[in-house]
Amino acid sequence: MSGATAGLGLGAAWEALGSNVVLRVSDPRALAPARAAVELELAAIDRACSRFRSDSELSRVNARAGRPTRVGQLLMEALALALRAAELTGGDVDPTLGRALELAGYDRDWTLLAPAPDRSEVSRPLTLTARVRSGWQEIRLDPESSTVRLPRGMRLDLGATAKAWAADRAADAACAAGEGGVLVGIGGDIATAGPAPDGGWRIRVTDDHRAEPSAPGQTVSVRSGALATSSTAVRRWQHAGHAMHHIIDPRTGAPVTGSWRTVSVAAASCADANIATTAALVRAHAAPAWLADLGLPARFVAEDGAVRTVGGWPSERAAATREQAVLAA
Repeated sequence: MSGATAGLGLGAAWEALGSNVVLRVSDPRALAPARAAVELELAAIDRACSRFRSDSELSRVNARAGRPTRVGQLLMEALALALRAAELTGGDVDPTLGRALELAGYDRDWTLLAPAPDRSEVSRPLTLTARVRSGWQEIRLDPESSTVRLPRGMRLDLGATAKAWAADRAADAACAAGEGGVLVGIGGDIATAGPAPDGGWRIRVTDDHRAEPSAPGQTVSVRSGALATSSTAVRRWQHAGHAMHHIIDPRTGAPVTGSWRTVSVAAASCADANIATTAALVRAHAAPAWLADLGLPARFVAEDGAVRTVGGWPSERAAATREQAVLAA
């Protein structure tokens, strides 16, 4: 995930879930209770869904693959969302890629990984071993007994859905905790709740949400819903002599190549938007027609910086003369 910074409203920023968190509120009185609500929500999701915490519920599920494991309601919901994403995208967004990410070197928080040289070409590792092909369809969730069972050898990673879902939940919690509207961004994936400020929440869409406002990109206005950005230009690291990134093609088990540099999508929820952006990078140049058919506003950036928009996303030329709203589907 990456790619958007938010403006307007009083706010705060801090680190959580291995990403930067941005909170904006339309009513200054709501900032303290909203931040407390967001921190509480993100801490609970981290304990449930982190692949990098040995004490998380997800780590326990991965360690017990082949046996039923009892889990809490939060992880059960996260797993159900991950399986929904896989079904909606025909497996292009696949939660069973934990082992593939480890083989690509993503076995700890990405900030601890050796950085890849700027603009280096992503290439596949020379060999991949211990690939598991049993598929996401073999995951068994039993809400009645609160258990999940993975096939032996499978390792889950919820990175394609959990952070965006966390943004949705955090925005709802923050809005319920105070007055007015709120915006929550986690690693650049943005969810809103409640009434937006006059003119909407202004958001700078770029390759990297950590970039300066002057970085190449586009400023849009969001009045409701959410916006997610996925990119192969950030979250890159060096492993076994190859530059890697975190968007894995389930068909190869390796980082996607020959795709867009960055994809941004507006949708009713951040989870749905991020499912779309991740699948779009996997589907590469078939993605614009797919998202246009779904009616989702989307912005694609090619490797050479050329921009293409579909689904009513405001054009670069129009946005340069006056700010427009990206209305969530």
